[in-house]
Amino acid sequence: MRARAARADRARVPAACARRGSRRIPASATFAALVLTLASCSGGDGPPAAPVGSTLQATLIDPDGDGALGRGPGEPLLDRSELGGAGGPREILATLAHLTDTQVRDEESPARVPFLDRLGGVFSSTFRPHEALSTQVLAAAVRSVNRLEPDAVVVTGDIVDSAEQVELEQALAVLDGGEVDPDTGARGYDGVQDPDDPDPLFYRPDLDAPRHIGLLAAAARPFRSPGLVAPWYPALGNHDLLVQGETPPTERIEAVATGTRMVVGLDPRIRPHEEVDSARAVDELLAAGAPGRSLEVPADRRRRHMSAAELVSRLAGRERAPGPLRAAARLARLDYSFDAGAVRALVLDTVDRRGGSAGVLRDVQLEWLRAELRGAGGRPLLVFSHNPLDDSAGGERALALLDATPGVVAVIAGNSHRNRIRPRATPRGGYWQISTSSLADHPQQARALRVRRTRSGFALETWMLDHDGGGLADSARELAFLDAQGGRPQEFAGTRADRNARLFVAAR
Repeated sequence: MRARAARADRARVPAACARRGSRRIPASATFAALVLTLASCSGGDGPPAAPVGSTLQATLIDPDGDGALGRGPGEPLLDRSELGGAGGPREILATLAHLTDTQVRDEESPARVPFLDRLGGVFSSTFRPHEALSTQVLAAAVRSVNRLEPDAVVVTGDIVDSAEQVELEQALAVLDGGEVDPDTGARGYDGVQDPDDPDPLFYRPDLDAPRHIGLLAAAARPFRSPGLVAPWYPALGNHDLLVQGETPPTERIEAVATGTRMVVGLDPRIRPHEEVDSARAVDELLAAGAPGRSLEVPADRRRRHMSAAELVSRLAGRERAPGPLRAAARLARLDYSFDAGAVRALVLDTVDRRGGSAGVLRDVQLEWLRAELRGAGGRPLLVFSHNPLDDSAGGERALALLDATPGVVAVIAGNSHRNRIRPRATPRGGYWQISTSSLADHPQQARALRVRRTRSGFALETWMLDHDGGGLADSARELAFLDAQGGRPQEFAGTRADRNARLFVAAR
């Protein structure tokens, strides 16, 4: 088993109710291959411990390497002119914000499989020490994004963690604003982080360092979210449509999700094969009874998994859904366009409904993209998807269409949980390929995107936005940073040039 701990001996304990313990915090990261092979003291919006937002003004750093985050200097925009077009930026054409991989999760669901984390390899991603705090982190990011006052916000998929109805209800309450109830089942926490759970794989905040007495109880309390002020536009991710982001639902999976038996330890005689990712294989294992240590938890019918058509209908049917999203929902696939200021934005649906986390674009989508590009009229274009196009089946064909289109400024994606900016040179000059880190893992940031005109083309000014740390979100940030699988060792924050930059594009 891979190393499970990150040092927490000198770590700051941000919550007022926290005390130090003597144990180490277990690790985690993102869900991988077969994730369902088996079936604070206050929840309010209090002031953050280290109030930051725009990383142009201030950053969060760990100068001593002791796991304690503190306020650091801002990171000014770096001019990047690898594609030409450099020149003084002029008027602002649009300001957008990008959120991705928010992964609002029902951490008490029997359909979760955190115990697979100890197998390592592709399974080293099924538990996060801060997994009970996903709604609070998203609300803190919403408040930070609102201070940017963008024209639009794009949420590029994995809005929820496992296609559950209750996860979507919670996410929409945070994003649209109102009362948010993070709890499922009966009131209070039921799961592997209880202090009486004997498995050292799991971080137990009431016992383990950094100790947060009462964190799980606080995480279950309702709170209010202000909601995004700007209209927000979703792209779909694999976690939105597939169980744990990998497997289409089956009847047996549904029975597990809405039942009372939570498997928390796999029978040591059973070792799932890493290539197993089909609904049939999952179904067969569940039919065998998913042998292993288990807990009895209260059932909740809202844990059922939604179909793609239902999910799209709910996203488009909400009261605040913008017009372009409503129009796209008729096909149960979210390929659509919208205008933000003087900028045209295109959204592509890259989810493979058959299963798996890899992206895919069908021929009909490429034809739609071709028609949209023909009608763009040279306006500055931003293209959004969950999976990066250069890592999707059919994606290179989509990129070839973009290569031949004037006005493309950037293609922007999530999924990788990593900040990254790369130039793509083309005969027309080129554009930028950008990915943004997740809220599920460190550094829990959103990305600002500001398009400006220059004398020879366009400039995209982009910088990272830290969430405000209010309520329990500061504790989540600390735990995410210390997490050995999803935290600082993974370098998901990217390099200096992957975060705050002014990206020039020549208009040809």
